[in-house]
Amino acid sequence: MVEFNLPLNSRVGQGQTFKAPAGAKRVREFKIYRWSPDDGKNPRTDTYEIDLDACGPMVLDALIKIKNEIDPTLTFRRSCREGICGSCAMNIDGGNTLACLKPIEDVKGAVKISPLPHMPVVKDLIPDLSQAYAQYRSVKPWMQADTPAPPDGERLQSKEERAKLDGMWECILCFCCSTSCPSYWWNGDRYLGPAVLLAAYRWIADSRDEETGQRLDELEDPFKLYRCHTIMNCTNTCPKGLNPAKAIGAIKQLIVERQG
Repeated sequence: MVEFNLPLNSRVGQGQTFKAPAGAKRVREFKIYRWSPDDGKNPRTDTYEIDLDACGPMVLDALIKIKNEIDPTLTFRRSCREGICGSCAMNIDGGNTLACLKPIEDVKGAVKISPLPHMPVVKDLIPDLSQAYAQYRSVKPWMQADTPAPPDGERLQSKEERAKLDGMWECILCFCCSTSCPSYWWNGDRYLGPAVLLAAYRWIADSRDEETGQRLDELEDPFKLYRCHTIMNCTNTCPKGLNPAKAIGAIKQLIVERQG
């Protein structure tokens, strides 16, 4: 008889419950994934009861309230609070999004919060994004041009050329899209994922860049690019409303076109 064991620290247990103050009338439960590499214990889910009348409207407001007033050991990333930095990306109510842009009222019932899925966890709600950033660096996300810039000005684009970059430059590298993609879950060590491929196409589409051919050569790979199966999770989950799947399709089309 074959027996299978779950990997170490994969079974999530029930944690502590922190009750709301007496007299609180508009109480909402927040069930938050907790794990520390320092204690050798399995992950747990802690429950925090929050008085919404004493809290801001966004999920990030609740997390900050919990850390400041209830449990200072809770660990998460955050910075701008305006959907610009991408730091507070996490899985909320079953979907990847930014905690600073997610209204508490949009969630029915208890608010369940966990780290971005299928990524190593540093602690609590903080994923290890080292691999994702290494993949981002691999596509050389900067302009490459041998032609010298004009001595008295910038490299110019027409309005039409500049418009081609809309829907790409706005990416904040929160990696909500990549961590919602089953192909990235299964082949994350070789498939670049939606966020990185969107960044790659941003420079392929830039009229000022002169390394389009080299960029396409480096992407023409069974795993780097073609593990995308157009599932569209990336587009559905992007908190900025971008369409990484469209960019990936455009890269594939350019590769086909240059083959004649």
